[in-house]
This record gives sequence, C-alpha cells and structure tokens, in this order.
Amino acid sequence: MTEEDSPADPLAWETTSRSVAYECPGFEIAHEEVRLPDGTETDFDYLVDDPAVVLLAFTPDGDVVLIEEWRQAVGRVNRGLPAGGVESEDADLAAAAHRELTEETGYEAESVEKFGEFEPTNGVADAVHHYFLAEGCRPTGEQDLDFNESIRVTTTPYDDLLESVRSGEIRDGRTALGVLNYEVG
Repeated sequence: MTEEDSPADPLAWETTSRSVAYECPGFEIAHEEVRLPDGTETDFDYLVDDPAVVLLAFTPDGDVVLIEEWRQAVGRVNRGLPAGGVESEDADLAAAAHRELTEETGYEAESVEKFGEFEPTNGVADAVHHYFLAEGCRPTGEQDLDFNESIRVTTTPYDDLLESVRSGEIRDGRTALGVLNYEVG
C-alpha cells in the first residue's frame, strides 16, 4: 500500500486555502490557512523551494571538490559541497547534477550516481535535496555563475573533509548530511 492509498494520518492538517505571501528570484513564501486535527483553524507559512542536487565530487586523485561562497544569512564564507537547483530544461536529476557541478566549479564528472534524498528543513521549507556521488571530476569546463554567486573552488582530501564535518569546522548542513550519509552508506 502506498502513502496515497493509505487512509489520512490522524496527525494530518487540512489545508483550506493557499496563497503566495512573498515572491522573489529563487523562492517564494507560501501562506496556508489550515485546520488542525482537533479542529483549530490557524495559518502556516513556509518556504517553497525547487528541488536541488548536491554533489560529493571526487577527482581522479581522490580529493573532493568544494566551493567557498559568501552566505549573507550567516555573514561568512561557507565551505561546502557544490549544489544547485533543478531547472525545467534538465532531462533528469543526473543531468542537473552534471550541469550544476560544471556551472559552480568548472569541473566535469565522468559519472554521477544518486546516493540519497533528504528534506533538510521540512519544518519550514518544502525543499528536497538529491545527493549525487560524482567521480572522475576534472576542471575541463567553465564556471557559469548566477549574478549573485561569488564562488571560489578548492579541493581537499576526503579524510580532511570528513574531519572538518565531525569537528564542526564545516557547519553547512547540506555538506554535513551528504558526507555523513556517504560514510554510513
């Protein structure tokens, strides 16, 4: 039996109306009027975000391709895995992974394989991140950054990346989730 076939969960909220409260390039904020399981009527706002791909990209030498990018929300340079949104012209998620790796880093992968799918902040956003292992990555392409991206590309040995995640030096949630999931996978 699939989720769609099963009876409604008694914890489920009923959405009685939906509107867009705010819209900007890259995302929107949805405003929903909802009815809670006990009959209480209230509202709920959340970020509507397109699906994204996140890449754990290995060079032929076994180093991992990382990006360093300014993150205004936290006021610092973030070091982490390349990632980006799935676009309508992408044939599939693997095509999006290839495209995003090259756009953000200038590296091209010989192969990509999906190894995870997560909803990293499902209490406040509907985002779904699709994680890909990219192998044979070489700097043979050209970066094609969005107008609001400033990215520095680096590489690091995998063990150093893992230690940076474990020690808390890397605080980027997408990166920590991808590396730790890869470790246990």
